[in-house]
Order: sequence, then C-alpha cells, then structure tokens
Amino acid sequence: MFKGNHRLTVFILIAMVLGIGLGEWVHVAKGQDTAKEFASNIKILTTIFLRLVQMIIAPLVLATLIAGIAKMGDLKAVGRVGGKSMLWFISASLVSLLLGMILVNYFQPGVGMDLANADTAGAKDLIGQTEEFSIIKFIEHVFTKSVVRSMAENEILQLVVFCIFFGVALAAIGEKAKPLVEFFDLVGHVILKMVTYVMFFAPFGVFGGIAAIVATKGLGIMEVYGKYLSSFYVGLALLWIILLAVGYIILKNRLKTLLGRIRNPLIIAFSTTSSEAVFPKLTEELERFGCKDRIVSFVLPLGYSFNLDGSMMYMTFASIFIAQAYNVPLDLGQQLTLLLVLMLTSKGIAGVPRASLVVVTATCTMFHIPPEGIALILPIDHFCDMGRSMTNVLGNALATSAVSKWEGELTHH
Repeated sequence: MFKGNHRLTVFILIAMVLGIGLGEWVHVAKGQDTAKEFASNIKILTTIFLRLVQMIIAPLVLATLIAGIAKMGDLKAVGRVGGKSMLWFISASLVSLLLGMILVNYFQPGVGMDLANADTAGAKDLIGQTEEFSIIKFIEHVFTKSVVRSMAENEILQLVVFCIFFGVALAAIGEKAKPLVEFFDLVGHVILKMVTYVMFFAPFGVFGGIAAIVATKGLGIMEVYGKYLSSFYVGLALLWIILLAVGYIILKNRLKTLLGRIRNPLIIAFSTTSSEAVFPKLTEELERFGCKDRIVSFVLPLGYSFNLDGSMMYMTFASIFIAQAYNVPLDLGQQLTLLLVLMLTSKGIAGVPRASLVVVTATCTMFHIPPEGIALILPIDHFCDMGRSMTNVLGNALATSAVSKWEGELTHH
C-alpha cells in the first residue's frame, strides 16, 4: 500500500500520535514522580536513535566533503560556492532575526506574563553554560586542534575547515590522488546506505521523545503559554512563506518535488526536535532531488553551522520576550544591536544541545535582561524547538538547492 518513503512517514506520524496519547495518559493518571520516572525511561528510545544518527554524521561529512572538494578541482571553485552559500546564509539569518524582532514587538507575549510558571532549576543549569560565548572563543572554536577530537564531538564547522584543506590538497596533487578520492567517495556511499538502516529506528525515537515530554509537562502547558506559542508559530509560518517564495523564484516548479523529497526529514526534525538527526537523510534526499554530491557535501555542513533560520527567529523572539516579562525597556537601537550580537554569537552552535537557549541566556546577560528569565521559556521550549528544528531543515534544503541551481549543477532526476 505504501512505498518506502511514504511508509516511513506514516509510521512516524502514528508514533507521534501514540506518544502524545501515552504521555498524556501518564501525566493525568499517574503522579508527578511516576511521570518523571516514565519519561526518563522511555526517552532511552530517542537517545538510541539520536546516537545512531550522530554516529554517522562525522564520517559522512568527512568522506563526502573531501571527495566533493577534490572533485571541484580548485580553490577558486570552492571560494565561489562558499561565497554564494554565505550570501544566502547571511541574508536568511538577517530576515529570520528581523522577523522575530518585529513579531515579538507586535504581539508582546511577554507583557503581563505570570512569573510563577518559571522552571528555575533548568535555568540554573543553562546559566552555568553561558560563559563560553565571545567572538575570540568563536574564532578559536572554528579551527580544530585535532580532527579526531572534532569527529568524536561532531563539531561540524571544524570538520568543514579540515576537509577544505584536505580536499584542496588532494585536488592539487592531481592524478596520483585519484585512488584516495575514490576511497572517500566509496566511504560516503556506504554511509548513505547505513542511513537507510538507521531510519528504521526513527518512529521509535519519535515515540519516546514525544511521550516523555508530554508525560512530564502535560498538554495543559499549551494553554498557559498559548499567546507565546501561537505568536511564535505565526512567525514560523511567515518565515516559511518567505523562504518558499524565494525558493519558488529560484527553483520554479521543482520546488514541489523538493518538498516531497524532504518530507521525511522535516517530520523527523519536528518530532525529535533535532535538525542534526536528519543531516544524513537530508544529504541523501537532496542528491536524489538532483543536487550534485559535491555541492551538497559542501553547502549542507556549512548550513548546519551558519544557516539555522528557525533558531535565529527564536533567539530574537525569546530574548525580547524575557525583556517584556521583566519590564526591561529596549529601544530600537538596542534591539538592532541585540539582533547583530545574536547574528554573531549563534554561528557554529549546531552540535550544542539546546544551543539556542544558551545563546539567548548569554545575550540577555549582555543587555542587562535577567538571565534567569530563561526559566520562563523552558517549560514550553520543547514545543518551540519542534517548529524551529523543522524550519532549520527547510532553510538548509533550500540553500543547498539554490546554490546547486546557481552553479548549474541541478539535474532532473
């Protein structure tokens, strides 16, 4: 009845519904302690799925990016593709940040917020992680001391830098290096085959993640944060309209085919709140869509470090929401400065869990907004994270397809 991709989509959607149902039953029928214990046990399913994905991200980036750059042939081509990618990333990031700023000022979800809903324990944990963000730290973070360590920690940005040097050196050696290029090419294909097997676990990961969060928080939390959630999702909907409109201008009628291809990655990102979880699957689907492997393997890892549109919008939205809740006035100049600070501090955060929150906490401190205000958005953050992860995936799929089209490397499959 259902073919491959369709079948996986159906199983994931069933897993989401079952997870919500089971989670809400545990939340209502059992006590808070039982719900917490249930959540930590069932979450193991999500942990297994995410670990299986993380296991293949670093080797996939390494193999495909080295082979892709070696095939590009020279530094000029790498610079050209990189330049076009960064142009898209910076434009998309600014639009996302600005949209978040405009909407949070329009809806003002933080005004009159009941401070009693705060999750102070969770906030303390996040505030402990915030001293890491500064421009010097970021620049140090880009360049790795050890590629083995970067692979172990799934530091995509550091891997990209290493692969660019390695790939360009391979291309410079020329004919002699051909066996090595073929080796990396083959490794890339083997890992993409592994992706198919790992995806069998996706419905279990989705089920565990959704059941755990609903069991501890309950669906009632949606009502308490109704204004905050609904205004944020209106923002995401507008961002989707903007991204898809630009996508249509560039890709024309093929946009519909692209959306069909990335349907599974979108649903998995939404239900596991991890855009990283679909990185390998997204690589595979973009190549099937007709993007050349050398473009996908270069633009996509870069996008995961520089082009997280959903997270960008969330950062201005959440920061100004906290300022509103604590009655901290921010004039237009301060808000625009905050926007530019977020633009810089948020780069290269893809591998950090709940990275958007860490960046928001650090930025609040800079602008004298009480950082403990992060506790206000923690109870509902998981539900916001679903939307922003899904939007990150859409943004990166469009960026990769657009750069492929501009390079004349988009074939019809």
